[in-house]
Amino acid sequence: MPPPLVRFAPSPTGRIHIGNARTALLNYVFARSQGGGFVLRFDDTDRERSREEFVQAIEVDLAWLGIRPDVTVRQSAREAIYAAAAQRLRDIGRLYPCYETAEELERRRRLQQARGLPPIYDRAALKLAPADRTRLEAEGRRPHWRFQLAPETVHWRDLVRGDSHIDTASLSDPVLVREDGSYLYTLPSVVDDIELDITHVIRGEDHVTNTAVQIQIFKALTDKPVPAFGHHNLLVAAGGEGLSKRTGALSIGSLRDSGIEALAIAALAVLTGSSHEVHPIVSLAELSENFDLAHISRTPARFDPAELKALSQRTLHKLDFESVRDRLAAYDITGFKAEPFWLAARGNLETLLDVADWWRVVEGEIEPVVEDRAFLQTASESLPEEPWDETTWKSWTSAIAHETGRKGRALFHPLRLALTARETGPELAKLLPLIGRAKASARLRGLAA
Repeated sequence: MPPPLVRFAPSPTGRIHIGNARTALLNYVFARSQGGGFVLRFDDTDRERSREEFVQAIEVDLAWLGIRPDVTVRQSAREAIYAAAAQRLRDIGRLYPCYETAEELERRRRLQQARGLPPIYDRAALKLAPADRTRLEAEGRRPHWRFQLAPETVHWRDLVRGDSHIDTASLSDPVLVREDGSYLYTLPSVVDDIELDITHVIRGEDHVTNTAVQIQIFKALTDKPVPAFGHHNLLVAAGGEGLSKRTGALSIGSLRDSGIEALAIAALAVLTGSSHEVHPIVSLAELSENFDLAHISRTPARFDPAELKALSQRTLHKLDFESVRDRLAAYDITGFKAEPFWLAARGNLETLLDVADWWRVVEGEIEPVVEDRAFLQTASESLPEEPWDETTWKSWTSAIAHETGRKGRALFHPLRLALTARETGPELAKLLPLIGRAKASARLRGLAA
């Protein structure tokens, strides 16, 4: 068996959101778990709504999530291929012209519903004589083109849902080509899957019905094996309602700007709504280990922004220095102190943006909070000479305790306020050597340093 080749196919009519990212990540992790490839395909045949700015934004968002495509294609550059496929379908009698207006079709649907019939297309266009078509075109009508479905029950083994089937008799013949000659989603999608040798199509369960149609088109166009299909559950809000994407708050760009970690989005997107517990990860490779689409539940996957925020914090706390070195450098956190600083501070961060505040405590100037000046004077006089390490804090505070008789909060709280100007924070045993004797002495004496 060749390694799998999957595709993620966003329309560049807006930014991708957490739901799109879920599909992209499931495809990417599945492919990487089996040594396969990932195609990024921009479905940009909608000329009016597709924007280059969204193409670039989607590429940036995917790269930030850790998704690096092996191949990138645009449907707008492949229209000659779709035209050839449409002609092949015409030649074999599976693509036929229809002249009804939208209003006429709506009127028929209502009539069918009133009669208790399923509101599917009645194939009236197939009964038109050549003279009728000539007359309609002379009136200025241009046809849209429908694919004639074969009357059968289409079966497939879904990678998520198991044995699945759709009776095509319950479906309308789908429109593949609009009156203006442009293509709806279905035909280019199938043609690309054929031409690019896509082996697995992994997408949301809202596409289940489309699968029967696409399998028939696929078989009409080629003798190649039909791809395996997998339809994952959709993300819903914590209360079970559909996710609202209108505000843009769930776009990947907005989540990134709010300080959410990319790996937290990946973990939540892949693991939520599955048999696995959602937990922090340190790489997409970790997600790929033992990944199995069959572990995805059939019930909706609930998305809670509060859970994502908490997961992001837990993710940040697990990251080693090498994985954040370049990001810290963006805050001018470099040099020999950078790694011990990260190891000291990471457990107290809500987002990486917080490192700037703690770096200022170490390398910048702060205004100390003086709670007990006499006590701090004694503490300053007890400061040992450098070099300092993580044992310095214990030996120093033991000496202060012996000198003053203080212990617990009365001993430690005034020292933390003076040294960091904060009520809480990283372990001072780790922070003190980074602050250094000169700054510590000045702050204990109430001086900004």
